[in-house]
Order: sequence, then C-alpha cells, then structure tokens
Amino acid sequence: MTPAEVSVEATDGETTVLKSVCRSCHGGCGTLLHVRGGELIKVEGDPDSPLNRGRLCPIGTVTRDLVYHPDRLKYPMRRVGKRGSGQWDRITWDEALDEIAARLGDIKAKYGAESIALGTGTGRHHIRWVSRFGHALGTPNWAEPGFAQCFHPRVNTCILTMGDYPVCDFTGDVAAETVMYWGHNPVNSGPDGETRFNARDSAAAAKHIIVVDPRETELAKRAEIWLQVRPGADDALGLAMLNVIIGEKLYDEVFVSRWTHGFAELAAHVRQYTPEWAEPITWVSAEKIRAAARLFAQAKPALLEWGCAIEHTPKCIQTIRALSMLPVLTGNIEIPGGWVFGMKGIGRFPSLIELLSPEANAKRLGGQQFKLLGGEGADLPAAHIPTLLQAMREGKPYPVKAFLVFGNNTLTTYANSSLVYESLMKLDFMVNADLFMTPTAELADIVLPAASWPELDQIAGLPTIAANVVLGQQKAVRVHECKADEEIFTELARRMNLPGCTEPVRDVLNSQLKGLGITFEELTQKGFVKVPFKYGKHEEKGFKTPTGKIELYSTRLEDMGYAPLPYYEEPPESPIASPEIAKDFPLVLTTGGRIPFYFNSEHRQLPKLRKARRDPQAEIHPETAARFGINNGDWMWIETRRGRMKQKAKVTTGIDARVINAEHAWWFPDEEGPEYGVWKSNVNLLTNNEPPYDPAMGTYQLRALLCRIGKAE
Repeated sequence: MTPAEVSVEATDGETTVLKSVCRSCHGGCGTLLHVRGGELIKVEGDPDSPLNRGRLCPIGTVTRDLVYHPDRLKYPMRRVGKRGSGQWDRITWDEALDEIAARLGDIKAKYGAESIALGTGTGRHHIRWVSRFGHALGTPNWAEPGFAQCFHPRVNTCILTMGDYPVCDFTGDVAAETVMYWGHNPVNSGPDGETRFNARDSAAAAKHIIVVDPRETELAKRAEIWLQVRPGADDALGLAMLNVIIGEKLYDEVFVSRWTHGFAELAAHVRQYTPEWAEPITWVSAEKIRAAARLFAQAKPALLEWGCAIEHTPKCIQTIRALSMLPVLTGNIEIPGGWVFGMKGIGRFPSLIELLSPEANAKRLGGQQFKLLGGEGADLPAAHIPTLLQAMREGKPYPVKAFLVFGNNTLTTYANSSLVYESLMKLDFMVNADLFMTPTAELADIVLPAASWPELDQIAGLPTIAANVVLGQQKAVRVHECKADEEIFTELARRMNLPGCTEPVRDVLNSQLKGLGITFEELTQKGFVKVPFKYGKHEEKGFKTPTGKIELYSTRLEDMGYAPLPYYEEPPESPIASPEIAKDFPLVLTTGGRIPFYFNSEHRQLPKLRKARRDPQAEIHPETAARFGINNGDWMWIETRRGRMKQKAKVTTGIDARVINAEHAWWFPDEEGPEYGVWKSNVNLLTNNEPPYDPAMGTYQLRALLCRIGKAE
C-alpha cells in the first residue's frame, strides 16, 4: 500500500486533501480531493494549477455526485436474455474475466486476432490502453470516433506539415493580441487540455477577437469580426484568407522565406480563391473576409483556436491544411503568445504496436486506403469505423466477431446510429465497460463497472500532445466493485498470457515520467509539474519534416498520393453539391454544439446538471420557425435521408434562416431501459457514415447535411 493510499484511509474525522486532475471532460483542471474516512467529501479547484487556477466548471463541481450516484454500475454482469432484452445476472470479476479471456481466445483461434475489435470514446485516461491491449492481443482493429472526426486529423496533418502538433501558448507570460476562434466554442467544451478557463482568460486579454462560426456563440457576441460561415464551407473561407494575406503581402517575409517550403507554389495556387469567389460559397461577404485576414495578419502575436467542426466533412485534411497556414504565413509559430510546439513532459506512451506483425498491420480495416488514419501517415494508426461496422454486419473484407467497448456510448456517438445498431446486433460477443448502464451497454454480453476519475491512477500531459504541464491523477477512493479500465486490460492480458500489457499500471506511468526525473507517487504529492518552456526550438534543428521546414507544399502527402496543396471541395451533401436532394431537404444542418453541463453523452444522470439543461435544444431562426408554425420551446422534428429525431426549438436570430443547429449525444437515462430514449433525440440518427470519405483520413459527413423540419405534435 502506497503512502497516498494510506492517507486516504485516515481515521474518521480527519480530512486528507489529495491533489489530482479532473478528467470529467478533456480539460484537465487541477483539483483538491477532500477525503475523510475513505469517502470523498468535497472537490475543489487547485489554485496553484496553471490550467484553471482554482476554478471548476459545472461538471467538475458535481464530481462527488458522479462518484456516489446510486445508478453507477456496481459489479460485473452477464446477459441472460436475448441481446438488448435488458436481462442480467450478477457475476464475480473472476467469472467475468475468465469468460472474456476464454471467448476472445476461441474467436482468435477460429477467425484470427483481427476478428476482435476494440472501441473507445473521447481520449482521456484509458484511450491509449485500448490500443495497447489490442496490439498485445494481435489485432490492429481498434477505433475511436475522434481519430477520423475530431482532433487527430489536425494532429496527423500538422505532424506531416510541421513535424509536430502546435498548441496555443496559454500558459506562457505573453497574451495573444488577436485570437481567432474557428469552428470552436472552447468556453463550453474545454478541449484537449486547453481548459474553458484558459480560453476565457485568453479572450479577456486579447485586443481583437475573430470568430468563425455559423452560430452566434458567447464568443461571437464579443468578437470584433464574426464570420457567419455556411456549415461545411470552412475550406473556401480559409483559402480566401490565404489569398488576401499573400496577395496583399501581409505575410511575415523573413519567416516565410527562411522556414517554409513551397511558398511560390502556394501563392500561385491560391490566386484563384479570391474573397469574391468565396462570398457565394461561404455566405460571408468579401469585405468581411478581407477585414478578418488583415486583422489576423497585422496584430501580433496572434492565435488560431480551432475545433472539431472543421473535421466533420469528407474534405477535412485539406481544410486543416488551409487553416494551419494562417499562423505560419503570419510568423506566429514558436513565439510567445503564438502557436508553440510542446515540451513533451511525458514520454511517448508504450502502445506496443511493435508487437503487431507486418501481416497484422496490413489487415487494419481501412488502413491501406486511408493512410493518415490507419497507415504510414498516422501518429497512432486506428481502424476506419464505417469499414469496421461493415465487417461486423457483412463479414467484408473479413468478419469481425467480437467488440470490446470502453468509455463509449456507441449508439449515441457513432454516425448513422441505426446502421450502428444493426452492426452491433450481428456480433458473436460484446463487452462494455462504463460508469453507468447505457443503450450501448444493454447490447453487450458482459458489462463491467468502470472506475471514475477520482478512483484511479493516471497521468495527464496537457495540452494533449504538447504535455507542457504534467498532472497526477490519483486514486482517492473506490466504490463498489469498480475497476479502472487499465486494471481490466492488465488482468485480461495476464489471463490470456499475452506478450505485453501485463505489468502493473504504475510501472507504465513511472516509465513515462523518467524524463522528468520524478515518480508517479512524487508527482501526485506535487499535483503537477510545469515544464520550463523554450521558444524558437526550430532555430537549432529546423522542423521535423523532410525539408526541415514547414511544408506549405507537402512532400509527405505527395509521396502518399495525396494533394500537396490545399484545395476547395463541397461536402457531398449540400445545397451546391446536391441541389436535387435540397429540393426535399432545403435546410442545412449543423451538429455537435457543446453544452456546458455535459461532456458528449456523459453526465445526464446527474440531477444538478440535468436541471440546467433538461431537454435537447435545436437552434432555428425566427423566420424559419414562423414558416413552419414552430414556437420557442416546441418540440420539432428534424429529418435527413438517414432518419429523423426531435429536439426542442430554440428560436434565435443568432443563426442563419437557412441553417438548423442540433445538439449531439442525447439519450435519456431517466427513461425506461434498455433503450433509454436513444431513438428520440439522438442527432446521429441523422448523420452520414457512407462514402465518399476524406481520401486520406476516411472522414465522413457529420455536419453541413441537408435536412427538413416540422412541428412535432
């Protein structure tokens, strides 16, 4: 028993305060966990943390309610009725793990390791362990929605373009003069270790704010320039801004000439993308496009804060390429207050991908076609979800028989939920580990009770990828029979005699901390380590690309057979690309707006949060609402070619009359199982996971879809 664990077991009446990090979302706010008699009695923000400075969002404040919620999964269970019948028997952990190990062993022997797939949700403590266990098992088929649709398209593209992934210099001493928020509302979402509070502080300190968003968000209301872009037209807008910056010679000539490759080719290429060309495509006036480009280029340092909205159409890689060049051309790279590369405070996670043979790697579903997702262009290769679902459903290109799901409510967070359901129902064996019973867990053969973040040991290097601040997340309490996902993988690997993933969790954490010269136990005592930052790292060794420069003209993409320069392409379903569909579905649907009280599909069980947002809201312009007889607060149908669902109308002038915004990840844990209202308001009933896909990333269309609406009686 470690000293940290001893301190948790303080005598009744004595309170021990443990430093940790909140992982109820992607943020990473430093916390103080107050423990008395083995019980978590209070959670506070850590005033010393550079990421939140003592503040907590609504989700963080109800952590105790999460840990002790009466509906938490408490022990392993085995399904006894037919799949989806909601009939379960309690079993022991030994029974559960033995059965899982035996079933996986049988499937592997009969069909090959690649017939076993693993799925996970948003990248927090467990995500790398999912792929690690898969690699030890011998399967290349693990998947997470974000790897093709959120964050990792930016990561992989920037690594190819710049040699690393840039983050905003939020923890430095210099505030950006201009911040441009593009497809991103970080004050609600707290993404990737850039907490809501970093975002608010940077906005408060900035002299100029530019917002690119179809919706008039809180940040848009504060912006000097709000570009109300048509959903799915971000690439056209980015290219037009490049046209202005290059055409008006607003770029940083010294930085561009010394540290970029392919400027002449880019300049010639974007000459065609004028603001006048972009205006009818983007619905943003040429005058506004020019004003935004000039402001971003002339006020320094400047930051681009971008979000996953740009990764929700099948041309996301070239959209990312275009947008990433705005800070590059203006010289806002590796300077105080600009885009910076991280100090990598934790070592690379031992993913065990080396255990996969070349033959196993070649079987990764979608890996040969989508090289930035599952092949040579991927930082951590993952399987292509639509191809994986097809293998479950049809056995093509080979059968997937088993699916292990960790921290993901698949029916609400994968596109085209009806097709996902059909795919999961074809499985021979399914395991789901989660905090609560969900519509997805109800389809499993075995359900495992997972530990919440105050119940497990982990480290967080934040911002994600950069790891400029390293925080210790420690087990303060443990309820019922819950286990951390990491512990589940370790115990399964030992039972199956796998060649890796068998060592204690803390051994892995300590190996990652060697570069800091600190152990996990020492880190938890400190709470966090802020790595001393160095700017201008490229001055010594250049950028980690084939040319040693930031590649505006990408040699790596060209070598892989993809376009080396960014270009414009319409989403496959849009008023421009598919006018025949638009006749029946005349409105443009954007999805995924973040709610400050929930994180994706999580936390709707918590009364204090649910009180703040009881039902889903879809934003609609007053003119559109009047045309369909819809009043504020009415339930309204939203329908695409995939299906329909209903949400409550929020009538607002902050959205274009041609656009509908729907919230994502809705289900109703207070409604009757086993479905829990998953077919009622789930926006992924409307989204599309069918081709065409992004040629490099396999990304499908989650936004800019065509829809129609009506009042729900």
